[in-house]
Amino acid sequence: MMTRHRLGNEMVDLVPELRALVPPAIVFDKPCYSPWLDGRLHAFLQQQEITTLVISGGETDVCVLATVVGAVDLGYYIVLLKDGICSTSDQTHDASLSLFGTRFSSQLRLASTEEILSQWG
Repeated sequence: MMTRHRLGNEMVDLVPELRALVPPAIVFDKPCYSPWLDGRLHAFLQQQEITTLVISGGETDVCVLATVVGAVDLGYYIVLLKDGICSTSDQTHDASLSLFGTRFSSQLRLASTEEILSQWG
């Protein structure tokens, strides 16, 4: 239900506040749940020598899950913004957060947006 075809371009585009940052920010559109399958994002991150990802997004139990598991497989350390992800199902959102926080605790950290921004400040 969260596809460009069903929602339209305006619903899956960046919000104006983020759109104003492109460029210099780079956008990688993905045709499926995982952003890793075509290799462009991973190649770009390797070229930049990036080893840690801060992840937010929609559908905790689908796209975020695919992104996190793929990033773990590729060796990235993840900071998952627990207040920067959402799902259409509260039950599977909560279960996913539990999974991330327990099963993947060596590969990722759950943090609030405020925590991360205060560390960057």
